[in-house]
Amino acid sequence: MHASPSGTPFTDWLRARAVPLIHHDPEAPLDDLEPLRGIFGEARVVAIGEHSHFIEEFALLRRRILRFLVERCGFTVLAFEYGFSEGLPLDAWARGEGAEEDLARHLATAIPVGLTEPLEWVRRHNRTASPPVRFAGIDIPAAGGSLLPALHPVADYLRRIDPETAPAAEEALRIAASFAGGSAAVAAPAWARLPTTEQNALTAILTRLLIRFRSLEPLYATRGSQRDYDVALHHVEGACHADYTFRAMAELFTGRGLTADTSARDAYMARSVLWHLEHFGPGTRIVLAAHNAHIQTEPISFDGRLTGLPMGQQLRRALGEDYVALGLTSVTGHTADMQRDERAPFGFTLADLALEPPESGSVEAAFAAAGHAFGIADLRSARTGVSDRPDRTRMQGTYVPTPVTDAFDAVLTTPVSTVRKDLRI
Repeated sequence: MHASPSGTPFTDWLRARAVPLIHHDPEAPLDDLEPLRGIFGEARVVAIGEHSHFIEEFALLRRRILRFLVERCGFTVLAFEYGFSEGLPLDAWARGEGAEEDLARHLATAIPVGLTEPLEWVRRHNRTASPPVRFAGIDIPAAGGSLLPALHPVADYLRRIDPETAPAAEEALRIAASFAGGSAAVAAPAWARLPTTEQNALTAILTRLLIRFRSLEPLYATRGSQRDYDVALHHVEGACHADYTFRAMAELFTGRGLTADTSARDAYMARSVLWHLEHFGPGTRIVLAAHNAHIQTEPISFDGRLTGLPMGQQLRRALGEDYVALGLTSVTGHTADMQRDERAPFGFTLADLALEPPESGSVEAAFAAAGHAFGIADLRSARTGVSDRPDRTRMQGTYVPTPVTDAFDAVLTTPVSTVRKDLRI
């Protein structure tokens, strides 16, 4: 059922409250984004979402908002839906280390989720900025595609700090290398084909490493430094959460999955954001780019079954109003439909899928009916006193039941979404 042109209480509210936007161009003047200042306030973490990866308009808008938050609001860190372990060398590159062309090498094996241009902007900005804007990865290693980015630095650390334990990390590396891939779409089915003894051995080793790290913190910090220990521990935690995610996904695909079991990845992402807030020090303010399904503050359900507690929900519990979630969506256009294909480098191919007209009851239909196909609305004041609030929003090419005004603090719509043409997938 599609939206009718008749007004509703929420549409009337949106017509009066939404603010039209002017530019997609990241280099355009920023004045039309000034209403964001009132939405974000003094928040320490502002998350900017997208209903699909690989969309041109979302990438452009997130770069514009990054500029606004850094140049006009004093934000100090760009965080991304990208591995914590792989993000550490990118932080160094963003602060000017290495050659310009090194970025392509760093990102050569990563899913192209739109990180190149924001990082290039941060590096240019940092040539004259003091202090520099930092970069932070928050995700499990290779977004669940491989444990190797986390385990290699752990093994190196243990060879220096705890040589007795290094063989355990090396055995974990051996098993992890046998199923490593470019994404979870490759690694998860490869993990499922491992002998059960290998699966269980890997989990046992990682659990033992985690407990030993936590138990011997005073010794490890004395033999090295507290900072090195903190980083190595978070690598181990990332490997543990990724390993748990392999098992959760395998059971989900067989219909035996536990309720909300895939939340392990989002839990680690939330922990990573909090880790960076602590380790970058006082005054840190983070711009966080991730999918709408990760940044929203309400649980994710499909077909009436609770499937995940998103990062945004966990950050809201930890930070309260210091966390703000801005969902990005589109009224019409196309989306990148991810179709599983283990033969592809990342385990999936992309199809350019035309979007259906907005469904009745969706936030996209409300924006269209209100005449704000390119606009932004602070949804917090609509949580009380406004009836007929939207109960669904786009995710890729479908709609998911979502109490939109509770799940997002604000929503930004663009009239059309188009799939990026420069993707190497």
